[in-house]
Amino acid sequence: MTTELPPTFGLVLAGGLARRMGGGDKARLTVGGSTILDRVLSCLSAQCAGIVINANGDPARFADTGAPVVADNVPGFVGPLAGILAGLDWLAENRPDVAWMLSVPGDCPFLPDDLAERLHEARRAEGKPLACARSGEWRHPVVGLWPVALRGDLRKALTVDDLRKIEVWTARHGIAIADWPDKPVDPFFNVNTPEDAAAAEKVAAQNPGL
Repeated sequence: MTTELPPTFGLVLAGGLARRMGGGDKARLTVGGSTILDRVLSCLSAQCAGIVINANGDPARFADTGAPVVADNVPGFVGPLAGILAGLDWLAENRPDVAWMLSVPGDCPFLPDDLAERLHEARRAEGKPLACARSGEWRHPVVGLWPVALRGDLRKALTVDDLRKIEVWTARHGIAIADWPDKPVDPFFNVNTPEDAAAAEKVAAQNPGL
């Protein structure tokens, strides 16, 4: 890119219930000798002005990361949009100098190192206020770029409109898509089941650079 990236904060969405893994924090699973969370934090730290973690329950379990932890601030477990709103609210209060947030799930061990760059490039090219990632034919709505300026509208969507689906809300405003290949390794492969964890371990073994 020829244009400098605006300051962008990273948000790790680690607030899921991990039912298919039997509960617990999926982000703490080990892939290729490192936890998925460590991999995600390492990837984001090279691209972002800072990182905040969205997680419900005892925030002390993430104290070792050194990152602030914010819980959903909309009543009930209403999904990832609530985590995104919590991150935007935290950013507005604590880092008013940063206008953009990049969200990623806490269960993706192979995130690309050009994520922030490519998402900003896509939203500029398409003239949209939002951007998300796609690999192959699959769109990844929670791997996205969010302007802090839209947090008020997002809160209204969640608390007044009872809206839960990310793609419904983003369609209201317009969203750009940044594409990545899904071969030989999908950079947005996520670990939801024990089988996924085994597959990720195999990928890491076959691709030492990931």
